[in-house]
Amino acid sequence: MRPLAILGPTASGKSSVAMALADRLSSASATVEIVSVDAMQVYRRMDVGTAKPSADEQKRIRHHLIDLVDPTDDFTVARFQSDYRVVRDDMARRGAIPLLVGGTGLYVRAVVDDLDIPGQWPETRARLDSEIENLGVEALYTRLVECDPQAASKIEPNNSRRVLRALEVIEGSGRQFSSFGPGVDTYPPTDVLQVALRWQRDVLARRIEARVHLMLDAGWLDEARHLTEGPLSRTASRALGYHELFEHLAGRLSLSDAVETIVLRTRQFAVRQERWFRRDPRIVWFDLDDDVDVMSDVIGRIHALWVGVG
Repeated sequence: MRPLAILGPTASGKSSVAMALADRLSSASATVEIVSVDAMQVYRRMDVGTAKPSADEQKRIRHHLIDLVDPTDDFTVARFQSDYRVVRDDMARRGAIPLLVGGTGLYVRAVVDDLDIPGQWPETRARLDSEIENLGVEALYTRLVECDPQAASKIEPNNSRRVLRALEVIEGSGRQFSSFGPGVDTYPPTDVLQVALRWQRDVLARRIEARVHLMLDAGWLDEARHLTEGPLSRTASRALGYHELFEHLAGRLSLSDAVETIVLRTRQFAVRQERWFRRDPRIVWFDLDDDVDVMSDVIGRIHALWVGVG
């Protein structure tokens, strides 16, 4: 069977659907293993806030690419891609079927399409970070237009993160940023069957708010308190919600205001996730609502599609 990727925004139910599908196929004598494609579940001790699969779920179905590094460590898409290749090759040797689950769009593209990912040049990046503070993103974007107009045409002028990354690669590698493969705007054939879960915007908003409160009930605030004992890395600090909880723990934000901000930013993030996946014409979308029968029907339809395509 082809690998399957279950995609979609946060709180869309990807993990629940994946577990149900893995249970179905495992009971049919197939070995299905779940591969997390999530930029934050790679961090140890960041369990509740990243909605990491529970210990029971990981015991029931083998999971991969979870708890790879400490929160003090930076983690890159290139590192994730390298770790994924090791897992993929090992599963192929054992005859296991990969079930990819995640909402980190760039990580998904990196493993589904085996993107050609540039390296990193920390000293160059540090210098560019200083320059953007002094000169502003507009000046650096103008430099990018001069160095690599093709790359600049695909980057919004005010997107400082992407402008900095493109210039870092150009100056660090001596190559144009656009020379590293076709990039994420091209969608070549792939052996991975990709499906995505979609909810009405207002329903997903309610699901996000409910999940934030469930995570708090499950000990998210205590988890954040323990993480304040050491600095988070640049990449770990991007995890949704932790910054607001840190602000609350420092006395700078009430818990109610922290929760309100977390819910708002998570909803905004979910919109960006869905927008990213909508650009990929290879993805098959499945619409859901809160009806249990609808969820069961969607799981059955994904299962039939997966088994049917071989």
